[in-house]
Amino acid sequence: MSKLPCKVLVVDDEEDILLAGRLLLKQHVETVKTTSDPNKIPALLQEYGFDVVLLDMNYSAGATSSKEGFHWLKQILQLAPATTVILMTAYGDIELAVRALKEGATDFVLKPWQNEKLVTILKSACQNRSSGTYRSAAKAEQDKTAFHYDGFIGVSAAMQRVYQTIDKVAGTDANVLILGENGTGKEVAARALHSKSRRAGSVFEKVDLGAVSETLFESELFGHAKGAFTDAKEDRAGRLEAASGGTLFLDEIGNLSLALQAKLLTVLQSRQVIRLGTNKPRPIDIRLICATNMPLYDMVREGTFRQDLLYRINTVEINLPPLRERREDIKLLADHFLKLYRKKYDRPDVHLGTSTLQRLTAYHWPGNIRELDHALERAVILCDGNELQPDDFYLAPKHLGHTSAALPDALAGEDYTLEALEKMMVQKALVKHSGNITHAAKELGITRTALYRRIEKHGL
Repeated sequence: MSKLPCKVLVVDDEEDILLAGRLLLKQHVETVKTTSDPNKIPALLQEYGFDVVLLDMNYSAGATSSKEGFHWLKQILQLAPATTVILMTAYGDIELAVRALKEGATDFVLKPWQNEKLVTILKSACQNRSSGTYRSAAKAEQDKTAFHYDGFIGVSAAMQRVYQTIDKVAGTDANVLILGENGTGKEVAARALHSKSRRAGSVFEKVDLGAVSETLFESELFGHAKGAFTDAKEDRAGRLEAASGGTLFLDEIGNLSLALQAKLLTVLQSRQVIRLGTNKPRPIDIRLICATNMPLYDMVREGTFRQDLLYRINTVEINLPPLRERREDIKLLADHFLKLYRKKYDRPDVHLGTSTLQRLTAYHWPGNIRELDHALERAVILCDGNELQPDDFYLAPKHLGHTSAALPDALAGEDYTLEALEKMMVQKALVKHSGNITHAAKELGITRTALYRRIEKHGL
């Protein structure tokens, strides 16, 4: 009996099911792999490029809601959109089957399965794939290459380490500190941790601490009672209470003053908040994720960041690499952004020339992925022909000179307003110091917080 040229992955937390599936299916298809850990799905998809995934719906002990199965169905279809997913469960019903099909599953199998029925479903899925019903072989290879992982795009070794760390820590409630330069995707990492956690069905609350003033900090984070201050016209829960049951993401935590750091530490230690104007503690249940582009360890040595707060928030650290350290991902990212802006600006024939791609790959990208995104959008808007040329991109040299050609776009047309000059100086300092906020702020003679606000103001 000839086997179908089909690659099948079976995912189930019961070893008996995996063994039975492997013994049955290897008689009919060329490749059968099994795993009891759904967190390994992204790596296995990348390595083998499976045609079909048989996916169990429940993995936690005693779970019957199928929430985990729908979560992993979504992940598989994001990572490899053309993969055929067949869901399996011992707790099936008509409503569940209908929902599974609506969310992208091809079929639904009840356990214990009937061997003949399962083989028939599997053969049909494999034959549809080989006939091109779902995608061509070339498209399959393209999808494998442009590896997506919960909002990230990249196949570099540096990003693989990030993916592995997220997979390991996501299922826990450990506090996570995400470090990285501006534009490296710190919020994307935080949302990936949340989407893979047991709290995925609950709230993800983001607080940008760089944008919260000291006077409003307690009211914003801890809440207030009616009459606590002039504008407190009603009781209001703070962001910490709002995040209870889910994930709290504190972005740019390095911007907090020492006084505010002490107040935040007290809340994180006690897991209770007291609203302004009251003395009643309110318990909170949060998964804490923090992020910053600042050198917190240097700040601890300088006495500008509390060591005890650092140890409270950095149970696990994730360091996001700058784009210049993952150059093999630049083409994938450029293709992704180009696809978006072709559609947005109705320019379907725009493409990157070979020399342009070489220049993009060689550039040092001080603004990282955000800068690449903006550069592609601008080039698509302004280019004259259908092939994007190197001259369609403004790529700042590593050391900005004093000639007009080296100045940012804001000054190219002799724009000498104070705002344009400020933007130029901030950009120049950032480029000179390779995105190091501490060194750039020192050269400009301003605080890190002030520099961060100017970066946000000018979209750098």
